[in-house]
Amino acid sequence: MAKDKDLKKKVELSEADLERMELLQQANEKVGRQLTINSVEGNIEEIDELRELIGKDFENPEEKYNIYYKGIRKLLMDYLPKGKEFKEVRDIIYDEKNIFLNSGKRKSDNNGIRKSDGRMTFQPVMNEILDIIVKWVGESQNPFVIYREFYDLNEKHGYGHEEYDKSALSVSKAMLKLSKS
Repeated sequence: MAKDKDLKKKVELSEADLERMELLQQANEKVGRQLTINSVEGNIEEIDELRELIGKDFENPEEKYNIYYKGIRKLLMDYLPKGKEFKEVRDIIYDEKNIFLNSGKRKSDNNGIRKSDGRMTFQPVMNEILDIIVKWVGESQNPFVIYREFYDLNEKHGYGHEEYDKSALSVSKAMLKLSKS
């Protein structure tokens, strides 16, 4: 009889212990859901982790295609100077654009191969450079100004710039000077 009383005392749990056991049991029952304490209201809330994961915005391949080909590429092709005599200028501008789209990867780092593709970069990165191009088309259309914009963007992110031979380096320096006037 005394043993039964001792056993009953040991088995009895406090209200807090019962609450903890209930919470642990609930957490174990629902896979993909998590309990959390709302610090503002002080109550327990259930988070459906899988629903939240699905609800997040993912990269959209069709939108990326449109941003790159119908936005970035088309606007630059339409508004940069055309012809063989401006090829070097266009190439230098495209190099700065591509360094940014490729998170700082330069062709000069790997003997002419970038080892990355700007068409596959993240959408926010594409949108950032598209905004710059759209603004440039609306305000200036001066190729030296867009070069300066891309150059400064790479500076801001600490990406650096392509390493050119003396001839191309002179052209890029001249473009930076002319962008200020």
